[in-house]
Amino acid sequence: MKAVGGAAQPEKPKKVLILGSGPIVIGQAAEFDYAGTQACKALREEGITTVLVNSNPATIMTDEEVADRVYLEPLTVEAVERVIARERPDALLPTLGGQTGLNLATELAAAGVLDRHH
Repeated sequence: MKAVGGAAQPEKPKKVLILGSGPIVIGQAAEFDYAGTQACKALREEGITTVLVNSNPATIMTDEEVADRVYLEPLTVEAVERVIARERPDALLPTLGGQTGLNLATELAAAGVLDRHH
């Protein structure tokens, strides 16, 4: 963190890992796909490298023009840990993966993955 005007400001991340929502679930697939696509675009406009992990190749998010790097992997602790070890992201954005992403982020933390690769 750096101080700006006496207040500590978090440093801007250079690389963000985004967790996708996985297989389509009726009633939630489209909004997470759209939100994730827009988030990737916004982050890239800010000069932040985006790394997406999703198990569903049929989403717009997995288009290689949306994220800088795309991993079509199972949304499991083991698979995502391999991506984290390889990519070394500064931040994790699980909210765009809906309940699947949130649950996976909790599992990653409980398994010590986030601490090991921090």
